[in-house]
Amino acid sequence: MIEARTTSSYIELSEERLRGNVDFIRSLLGENTEVSAVVKGNAYGHGIDRIVPMAERAGIRHFSVYGVEEAAEFQRAARPESQLMIMGYIDPANLPWVIQQGFEFFIYDFTQLENALRTAEDLKIPARIHIETETGMNRTGFDREEAEKLAKILKSARHHLRTCGICTHLAGAESMANYYRINKQIKRFEAFLEFFDSAGVTFEKRHVACSAGLVRFPETHYDLVRVGILLYGFWPSRETLIEYLTSVEGRTDPIHSVLTWKSQVMTVKKVSVGEYIGYGNSFLANRDMTIAIVPVGYAYGYTRSLSNQGRVLIRNKRVGVVGIVNMNMMAVDVSELEDVKNGDEVVLIGSQGENRITVASFGEMSSQMNYELLARLPHNLPRIIT
Repeated sequence: MIEARTTSSYIELSEERLRGNVDFIRSLLGENTEVSAVVKGNAYGHGIDRIVPMAERAGIRHFSVYGVEEAAEFQRAARPESQLMIMGYIDPANLPWVIQQGFEFFIYDFTQLENALRTAEDLKIPARIHIETETGMNRTGFDREEAEKLAKILKSARHHLRTCGICTHLAGAESMANYYRINKQIKRFEAFLEFFDSAGVTFEKRHVACSAGLVRFPETHYDLVRVGILLYGFWPSRETLIEYLTSVEGRTDPIHSVLTWKSQVMTVKKVSVGEYIGYGNSFLANRDMTIAIVPVGYAYGYTRSLSNQGRVLIRNKRVGVVGIVNMNMMAVDVSELEDVKNGDEVVLIGSQGENRITVASFGEMSSQMNYELLARLPHNLPRIIT
């Protein structure tokens, strides 16, 4: 059995920090608002099989994924009493399995609704559905003009369809630039609620808020919030963090990154002035240098766009990537460090001593969002709970 810490790189996950983030999220909500932990994208790169049990130990009982592949991973990791909601695509061939497992799932058009109804009738098991409404994202969901027809179907099929929820998706709540658009979406969602109430169609839960909506638009909390990036200790945007910190004097950042990504020095080399480092001629040594080779490259999620500009931590110091990031390795400049040797710890994301490489700074250097960078971390990287 290969020990995780002996691989080319590995991820550490802090259970204490995850619990602290859950406590902060709950502090923003009323007693009757439930948290659904969004674990799509392999739990934002953290690993569904690791994060689900950690979140359950923190008291979370509702989870959200995008599709059936993630639903299967969730099922292998979760307690029987935890509930799952599938928010995205489900092929009709997979609907029997979804309904038999008792998973909740989004319904966003009449074709999908008809497939769900027909499958539920055949199985004689009610489909646990959430009606997604179109309020301005213009992606998926029922338009307001379709509401009357939808209400008739839901009422006539109530023995086969359990209306677990009604929802919508906010179009960029993390940015002040979208303030008008988000408020317009909230009003449109309220109009849907008023219509269905007058039509005699009831829903067990209303949900709108994502991480940014949770912080910036308290009126969107309703009965359930779908929390992703905030759960893992990252703000949806720098703007969201600044708004939170400045809204009350003396506030400090209440959340902490659950993830630390580590590797180690593979070998150390001397490079003479005038020599190029790595492929091509992107980096020319302008002095005698010492470089450390780290066995991580773009195949492991360390993007090639960080060539000659990425940063890592070694011996509690921040050092720079030199040359082109390869598929499986990269070089960093350790000329100013003393006695760097094979096996020394390298922190790619996280803290070492007083210094820290944040996902936000990592993302800014590579023009990637927090979400994108995390979701690209390979599934096969070992993930260790600490």
